[in-house]
Amino acid sequence: MAGLVTGDSMPVAVLGGGETNPDVSLLYDINGIAKDAPHWTDRAVEFIGEYGIVLGLAVLMLCAWWSVRKSKDAPAGVAALLWSPLAAGIALLINMPIRGFVRRPRPFLDHQGLEVLVKGKTDFSFVSDHATLTMALGVGLFVANRKYGLIGIGLALLEGFCRVYMGVHYPTDVVGGLALGTAVTLLLAPPAMMLLTPLTGWLAGTRCGWLVRAGGSAVDTVDTAVVPAATAEAVSGAAGRGHEVRAQDRDLAA
Repeated sequence: MAGLVTGDSMPVAVLGGGETNPDVSLLYDINGIAKDAPHWTDRAVEFIGEYGIVLGLAVLMLCAWWSVRKSKDAPAGVAALLWSPLAAGIALLINMPIRGFVRRPRPFLDHQGLEVLVKGKTDFSFVSDHATLTMALGVGLFVANRKYGLIGIGLALLEGFCRVYMGVHYPTDVVGGLALGTAVTLLLAPPAMMLLTPLTGWLAGTRCGWLVRAGGSAVDTVDTAVVPAATAEAVSGAAGRGHEVRAQDRDLAA
C-alpha cells in the first residue's frame, strides 16, 4: 500500500515499507511546475502536449520527405517515411490490449493535489498513447534521415514531459510508451522495408515518380530523351528524301 505524506510544499508518496515511490514523487515534482507557472504557460503546454508536437512531427515528416527525394537512395528513404506512420498505428493497436490488461487509473484519480490541465480523461493511464505515437514517428524519421530523426525523437521526449506536466500520466506511463513506440518501429522495420521499398521503387518509374525522387519521373526522363532524338532522325530523313527528289529532277531535266 502507498500513501501520501504532506510536507511543507508538496505531497510525497510513501510505500508500505516506508520507502518513497519514485514514480509518484517525480509526478508531483514535474506537475508542481504547473502550479507555479503563469496561466499562459500552462495553456501553451496544454496545446503542445495535446496537439502541437504531433503537428510538428507531421511538418517534420514533410521536410524529411522533401530532403530524401534528393538523395541517391530516394526509394528506400521514402519507404522509411511511409513506414513511420504505419508503425505508429500498429503501436497504438498493440497498446489497446496492454491498457485493458494493466487497467491503471489516471494519476489524478488516485492522488490529490495534482494540477490537471486537461479534463475529461477517463481511459486508463498505462501506456501513454501520445508517447507511443510520437516516439514511433520519431524513430521512423530516424530510420529515414538521421538529422530529422534526432529532432523527432527530441520532440517525442518533450511530449512525454508534457504529459506528466499536465497531470494526466505517470512518468512510467511515458517511459512505457516511448519504449513501445521504439520497439515496434525498429523490430518490424526490416520486413516493412522489404515490402515498401519495391513499392516506392516501382512508383519512381511512373508518372508519379516526383513523389519518390526529385526531378520528375523516370517516364518523363525517357520521354524527353527519346522525343528530341526521334525529331532529329525525322528531320535528317526528310532532308535525305529531299536531296533524292532534287537529284531525280535534275536527271529528268537532262
